[in-house]
Amino acid sequence: MLKCLVIDDEPLAIRLLSDYIEKTDGLQLLKAFSNPIEALQFAEDQRPDLIFLDIQMPELTGIQFMKIANGKYPIILTTAYDQYALDSYEFDVIDYLLKPISLDRFMIAAGKAKERLQSKPATVPENTAIPSNHPSYIFVKSDYKTLKIDLADILYLEGLGDYVCIHLPGGKKVLTLEKMKNLAESLPDHNFIRVHKSFLVAIDKIEFIERNRIVINEQRLPIGATYKDAFWDKIGGGG
Repeated sequence: MLKCLVIDDEPLAIRLLSDYIEKTDGLQLLKAFSNPIEALQFAEDQRPDLIFLDIQMPELTGIQFMKIANGKYPIILTTAYDQYALDSYEFDVIDYLLKPISLDRFMIAAGKAKERLQSKPATVPENTAIPSNHPSYIFVKSDYKTLKIDLADILYLEGLGDYVCIHLPGGKKVLTLEKMKNLAESLPDHNFIRVHKSFLVAIDKIEFIERNRIVINEQRLPIGATYKDAFWDKIGGGG
């Protein structure tokens, strides 16, 4: 059962979403808030499994809320405006619901949340010898091209909603619709490891680790709780 928060400054929207949650198997309404600042404090104390979050609110926008939360809570955005869709990918939201929200569309989003949050977390296999014929590159589709990317150039992979961004030296990025899971399976496990639902890193590109943050190319990437033990086992550290 996923414990849910609803955050919206419109009473009608709160009532509708609360009603939808009650009608959806696997969801439980923990609390609803019209004030996002109060909701943020409540979330810190109660750790909800899922938050239904409006974007345009007077005290604190949904985008600002997600920046402060810094990836701690899975989010489904609820808004009457579609111009924020691209911004939402930065925060790896589960879904983006445009108002007015129908029950069937809500249940599709809830299904995505249950699939992501209730699935077994990925585990990292033990070190194994690399087959001599293991390719030193991968091919990915980007726009209308299929690009060859040398494994030695990959710094890290970042999940952005339906896309994966492959970060390369010199600030170069390749955006692809390939799934993170498929890309992870195509990379040799001696040097690539999933450290967060949104990040997979090249171990040899890690500069240092500080307070459960990996630093690669001056970027600080979080180590997710479900991946922490496997990560430290892999690199031989004591987390």
